[in-house]
Amino acid sequence: MLMPKRTKYRKAFRGSMKGKATRGNKVFYGSYGLVATEPAWIKSNQLEAARVALTRYIKRGGQVWIKVFPDKPVSTKPIGVRMGSGKGAVEYWVAVVKRGRVLFEIAGVPDDQAKEALRLAMHKLPLKCKICSKEQLEKGEA
Repeated sequence: MLMPKRTKYRKAFRGSMKGKATRGNKVFYGSYGLVATEPAWIKSNQLEAARVALTRYIKRGGQVWIKVFPDKPVSTKPIGVRMGSGKGAVEYWVAVVKRGRVLFEIAGVPDDQAKEALRLAMHKLPLKCKICSKEQLEKGEA
């Protein structure tokens, strides 16, 4: 699972996901990208499942870039514990994703294979996404 080696603070506030992504909203490295169409928290195990599905389909050919990293700790209290007595322990790590953020990029495989691999990865994620080419995002169509 992806998680930071070290952080400045152990626990974080929940924060906000409103608005569009102003960074990471273009396909830089690959030819196709998976773009988020709604805001969400993506857990590290969901990112890993999507990565595995994508790389298995392209049979380790081509290149894959993961453009998000789960750097936000999410804490929960155990079930059956009363309110109070502090914040719970860190349970998992999430990547905060806004609308328009490119999650994965792919290059070095045929177009139809790239689209199918991204479609399989999309089904592993907890948000709606769309597959866009580099040209579509540069023109502003997507």
